[in-house]
Amino acid sequence: MKTTNLQLKTLPAALLAVLCSVPLLAQSETPDTAAAADADKGVPEKVLVTGSRIPRATLEGPSAVTVITNADLTKQGYKNVFDALTNLNQNSGFVQGEDFGNTFTPSATTISLRGMGPNHTLVLLNGRRLADFPIAYGGTVNFTNLANIPSAIVDRIEILTGGASAIYGSDAIAGVVNVILKRQAEGFDVNLKLGGLSRGGGVNRRLQFTGGHSEGALNTLFAIELSDRDPLWSRDRDFMATRPSATPTVILGRRDVKTKNYLDLGDACSQLGDLYYGSVVKTPAKGGSNCTSQNVGPTWWTTQTGNRSKNAFGSATYALNENHTLFADVLLGGNDTYNNTRGPSWTSAATNGSYFLNQNTGAYEAWNKYIAPEEIGGASRYNRNWTDKAFSVSLGSRGHITGTSWDYDASYSGSLYRSRAQTPRALANIDSFFLGPKLGVDKSGVSIYAPDQARLTKRLTPAEFDTITGLSVAKDESWTNTLSVSANGEVWQLPAGPLRVATVAEVGRQGFSNTPDLAGNDGIYNSTSKVDITAGTRKRYALGAEVSVPLLKQLTATLAGRYDRYNFAGRSDGKFTYNTGLEFRPAEQLLLRGNYATSFRAPDMNYIYKARGTGYYSSSTDYLRCALAGQEIDKCEYANKSPGFDYVQIGSKELKSERGTSYGAGVVWSPSTSFDVSLDYYNIKIDDQVTNLSADALLRDEARCGTGKLDPKSPTCLDVYSRITRNPLTALNKPNEVNSIRVNPINAAHESTSGIDLAAKYALRTASLGNFLWNASYSKVLTKRSRQFAGDELEDELNSMDSVDWRDKGKLSVSWNIGDWSSTLAASYYGKIPQSNGKGYLTPTTLLNGSVVYQLNKRTTLSLVVNNLLNRVKHDTTGGWPYYPTGSYSPAGRAGWVELNYHFGS
Repeated sequence: MKTTNLQLKTLPAALLAVLCSVPLLAQSETPDTAAAADADKGVPEKVLVTGSRIPRATLEGPSAVTVITNADLTKQGYKNVFDALTNLNQNSGFVQGEDFGNTFTPSATTISLRGMGPNHTLVLLNGRRLADFPIAYGGTVNFTNLANIPSAIVDRIEILTGGASAIYGSDAIAGVVNVILKRQAEGFDVNLKLGGLSRGGGVNRRLQFTGGHSEGALNTLFAIELSDRDPLWSRDRDFMATRPSATPTVILGRRDVKTKNYLDLGDACSQLGDLYYGSVVKTPAKGGSNCTSQNVGPTWWTTQTGNRSKNAFGSATYALNENHTLFADVLLGGNDTYNNTRGPSWTSAATNGSYFLNQNTGAYEAWNKYIAPEEIGGASRYNRNWTDKAFSVSLGSRGHITGTSWDYDASYSGSLYRSRAQTPRALANIDSFFLGPKLGVDKSGVSIYAPDQARLTKRLTPAEFDTITGLSVAKDESWTNTLSVSANGEVWQLPAGPLRVATVAEVGRQGFSNTPDLAGNDGIYNSTSKVDITAGTRKRYALGAEVSVPLLKQLTATLAGRYDRYNFAGRSDGKFTYNTGLEFRPAEQLLLRGNYATSFRAPDMNYIYKARGTGYYSSSTDYLRCALAGQEIDKCEYANKSPGFDYVQIGSKELKSERGTSYGAGVVWSPSTSFDVSLDYYNIKIDDQVTNLSADALLRDEARCGTGKLDPKSPTCLDVYSRITRNPLTALNKPNEVNSIRVNPINAAHESTSGIDLAAKYALRTASLGNFLWNASYSKVLTKRSRQFAGDELEDELNSMDSVDWRDKGKLSVSWNIGDWSSTLAASYYGKIPQSNGKGYLTPTTLLNGSVVYQLNKRTTLSLVVNNLLNRVKHDTTGGWPYYPTGSYSPAGRAGWVELNYHFGS
């Protein structure tokens, strides 16, 4: 009988003590200490692949990993790391981007893998966590900003979709994005880039300086990136420079509140006819007239933010000996972002019912004025500005434990993010500026004035505007600190191969603070909203292990388990998660794989610590009043009203962690080194999901409840009625209008999604015509369901006309390399999404990108990149202005740039 020899390789007692006693937080990159020796022996280099802490010789494992290389960033026409990630097939979720307008985070960029939301995708830099962006996305969820990573120093980006909490802890429910930076460079590179849009606007410039040097045991690497991008204004695009089919915006109006009649403004409109680029006209209104313009919206709206950024990265490694290396990485980022979403407007007595008693007429009146850019020195005078600064550092040691097969990584990492927002706001004196001194109040508390209409109709000067407008400044900050220790090596020699183990221990602390402009509480601004500072901290402890077991020569199993505990708000919450995977290779060219994982997400800190806050939405649609009036959304007088409804928001310290599960199965066929194809299925579920209820969703549900489409006694309808407060039907001003909407976070019941990913690659190498490489990929969402409360029915989000997530996306590219030339043509396919009016679908669209790279000499490379070669702009007029699907497609059109790279010093 054959005897099996099992060998236990020694794990030093000191290392065991460290792993059991030193917890840590950041995600450590496992070193490839033995790579050079293995390469000399013809053994494939083992690298750490995202989704596992055990180095392996191939990217193909129990879970599919998508890789974007540094070369892809140029060849595929990606402007930066975010651009590459947002174009991923797996990035199917809608997010508010830079063209979405009045968002909470226009200076930040994020993605939504599998449509599960920005907070369910974990973003890592070299395997380590970064501080959250200090302002919550949508005012609700925390996320990582992708805007501060210099693309020149990126080696590759690895994307794993599906639950990975057993490896990385909280946040990794929908997937993990790991941006891996270069480790070594010799010489220096200067890269200049200049581009713009064929339709005008959006000029962008970039300068990169990168380099590195090795001298003995010391290796250094650095990158500096300066970039500048002009904003794109709506008026720069002819199809949305005016709103001919929409109800014109009232820029001057005077109304009797009781009779609802408008008073005539005389010749004021003709005197102001040159404002808003000569578009002001007199428009008949009930009982009188208004001064209106079709150009107000396009005048005050940027569809792409302006940005100036300064980013720098530096790293150094020092080899103490052949087994131990010290390392240090530092990332600095600075971004100045500006946009415009709404111009300055005034409504009389806005803090007291929006109407006043006119002593001269004895009537209750409402006056309003929409100030024009010609009156204040240009539209950019009313820009909002953000100054963001980011800092990240990691220090530690990695290497090989002498006399064993074990590698280790021990490090400290810290990250800090600060944001300063400047927003123009009307001062408290604006009523007296237009109406004269306040003369008291009537018995109902309504303010009394004796105004002169000539003051309303007179054009302002920039100097006068400065006396009634201030600059509100908010300061926000977030940070994270982490100590980490990880190790991996071989423990047993099994018949089918070595049993490999990886362990990790983490401890860390993170926090944030949102400090609004508290001067508003002292009556400085024309607002009654009170604001508070929101701040909080939490600690995390974690211990995990992962095992790779070769069951047979053709069959390998992996098992990972991890326990995380969070301490916050005087309580703690701990979760254990696990991950299992199988790889079966019945033949060398064929891989069958499957995985199952549990995951979790600790409640967002913004959800937990949010102080009572009040504010207003940039715009709102009163779906109930539209439905009761029998008006379609695109023609409804109550739709897309700006500014929108007031809200009240507060956090909850009693929220539970979200629980998730995911599983998948796939097949990879590689019959040769020139061809491979893969097909994978995924299924992701979240229970007890934390969500801050969407005001728009509440208003839509209210309309469905109020029109009988939903049972008025259902849990959803009862909840809606408790959250939306309306003015009485008998109110003198704004009867039945929404007064406020109460939103707060809750643990929702369920969300799930499933789908398939298909990818193929083929390489053709010829002696005379060069080399060709075809890449094709396609992702399709099969199901997406949600249920807000346990008593509600599952909603089919995939087929809902309210969901603008992508149902499917695809890519096809061909690259041709011959001599000093390299060219790529890439097609991106976007499936159907609902029209704005929810009555049909926009047809699928394919956009083409092209690039040509020419090696002028050994040191100089010239590139030409053109995105959207056919200059397509997707239009959607069903929801009215701005006549394109905001956030889903860009109105920019064809974009191109030239890029020159010069290498010297080696």
